[in-house]
Amino acid sequence: MSTKVILRKRIHPLPMVNIENIRNIGIIAHIDAGKTTTTERILYYSGKISRIGDVDEGTTTMDWMDQERERGITITSAATTCYWRQHKINIIDTPGHVDFTAEVERSLRVLDGAIGIFCGVGGVQPQSETVWRQSERYGIPKIIYVNKLDRLGADFERAVSQIEKKLGARCLVLQLPVGKESGFSGIVDLVNNQAVFYPTESENDAVMEEIPNSMKMEVHKARNQMFERVAECDEKIMELYLHDHEIEPDLLRGAIRKAVLSRKLYPVFCGASLRNKGTKLLLDAIVDYMPSPADRGEIYGENPETKQILSRKPETEQPVCLLAFKVINDVYFGKLVYARVYSGKIIPGTKLNNWTRNRKERILKILEVHANKFQEVEMASAGDIVAIVGLKGTFTGDTLGSSDSPIILEKMKFPEPVLNMKIEPRTKAESEKVFQVLTKLSEEDPTFRLKVDPETGETIVSGMGQLHIEVLVERMKRQYNVEARLGKPEVAYKETVTQTARGEGKFIKQTGGKGHYGHVVLEVGPAPEGVNFRFKNALKGQIIPSEFIPAIEEGVIEAMEVGPMLGYPVINLDVVLVDGSFHPVDSNDVAFKIAASLALKDAYMKASPVLLEPIMRIELTTPHEYIGEVIADFGMRGGKIEEMIDAGLYKIIRGFIALRMMFDYPTVIRSLTQGRASYIMEPYVYQRVSEEQLKKMSENQ
Repeated sequence: MSTKVILRKRIHPLPMVNIENIRNIGIIAHIDAGKTTTTERILYYSGKISRIGDVDEGTTTMDWMDQERERGITITSAATTCYWRQHKINIIDTPGHVDFTAEVERSLRVLDGAIGIFCGVGGVQPQSETVWRQSERYGIPKIIYVNKLDRLGADFERAVSQIEKKLGARCLVLQLPVGKESGFSGIVDLVNNQAVFYPTESENDAVMEEIPNSMKMEVHKARNQMFERVAECDEKIMELYLHDHEIEPDLLRGAIRKAVLSRKLYPVFCGASLRNKGTKLLLDAIVDYMPSPADRGEIYGENPETKQILSRKPETEQPVCLLAFKVINDVYFGKLVYARVYSGKIIPGTKLNNWTRNRKERILKILEVHANKFQEVEMASAGDIVAIVGLKGTFTGDTLGSSDSPIILEKMKFPEPVLNMKIEPRTKAESEKVFQVLTKLSEEDPTFRLKVDPETGETIVSGMGQLHIEVLVERMKRQYNVEARLGKPEVAYKETVTQTARGEGKFIKQTGGKGHYGHVVLEVGPAPEGVNFRFKNALKGQIIPSEFIPAIEEGVIEAMEVGPMLGYPVINLDVVLVDGSFHPVDSNDVAFKIAASLALKDAYMKASPVLLEPIMRIELTTPHEYIGEVIADFGMRGGKIEEMIDAGLYKIIRGFIALRMMFDYPTVIRSLTQGRASYIMEPYVYQRVSEEQLKKMSENQ
């Protein structure tokens, strides 16, 4: 990867910003909704960059990777910092493509607020739903920005209606567009009751004017609805509104801010970022309505030793607590760990404990990030998002903190990969190097897995889709100068159980001297919804000494990697240790690990195992004249249609289909529609394979 990374050491320290004036926000949206374009304008108008880049020309700041510029999509979440109205804004621009969902997940974990960007034409698209739900899991307050209102077919009201209906978000419209499609020329600010017009292609030339007469009735109605919705959340506004008293803009903004922080309302703004309309107003909205780290309050974790629930307040006087949310292997710095500081402060030389892995770490450098450029800083404190050099044994999701204050924050959850591909080096001489590079990439990306097939010796890589894996292989070539060939894509099947059963495992071996003795009885059953694996020790008394319990759990986890049914990884498993025995001399970790593996296999086959396959959610966009052929082909593949929507000259089909039926689809859909249709797929759920399909697979084993 030919990327120029610049490190500049500041002569002066970072401007000190009060924690109440920090905003940690993410830009989340469906692919091509305009995330990167909007971020580019925010950086330009806040003075961070001196020239606006273009996605199509490959000149944007945040899409700095070669692959991003060539493909015109965001692949890796990029962080940056800018300043607006004496506020420090840390921004993470996340990918919109479903193959890179892990980038969104780990970014949302450390953010305080988010801007959901929606296309004025497409409205709520599949990935917008996915990222919105991801952010809801973390309880993140959001504002909404309806973009591309200058495009043909754009409809602000329809987009807002879809957001309310599909996402269940109670929208608070704070802006209205002036004009439609190519006639979009300005924005009505409902809070200030004024209109902003854009006579040139620069937002710096925007002018404040009276609201056009043709819109006064519409604005009056919209303002009343705005007051009503805010009044539902604020008694003071309610009283003023009911008595027809004037409501000052500052008072209104304060009430809206409270409603946003409690996630009762989601303010809606509008614009056309590519045409430089609306992004300065969006910057004001970030400052006015997005939470600071202080607003988000304390974060909770667990003491790894006592399992007691602990909290850390976002204050510099508290013990240090930070979460590593991203790891990259950089050509210049080596291992770089992106981290959010939740409490305390750190400086170069600070010694920390990685409480997740129980190892000591030392910070060598602290860097402020601006996409692929870094600036060394003297300190980072509560609320900051920085990159750290020197953390050798730290990985995504790890909690680091003061050596005398143990805490582990909630771990991140990542989706299971749905696609496998065989990979081999171009030459035998490069085998070891290929494996080393793949290992590095799997350390960076939690949804990219690497394993060696024990029967064939082939290296198998797993990911969220073909694009995901192909991009990583391109990175191998550009960044590490290592080439590899990919085989055909294969479905990443999984196994699980449907009933509860017991199994026993004994490993007893005498070798002349000290022997091996391990005896384990396990109860295996399906895990609760949303739980991939749960292990519980239900032994009474000291039937098995406590020092052997971790080895038993480890043996179970290793056995789950190759399912006893057809050899696929096992998911959604609840395992309870119910009985067993030990020998005071011959028992050891290895014996109990093997015994646990045997017990799992014994119980597993009694618990009615089933094979699971990934079902994909799909959105197809096709011209009306091809709708018959497209639906017929979709039906032949066993797809189920959820809904069909008219979108002007196009028809949008949404539904579900098994991934195994879709490998030839790009070629077929191009042929059926003369290249005019497009589609996007995302993993939806793992579902039981039919008996007929299972029989075919068993015959081919």
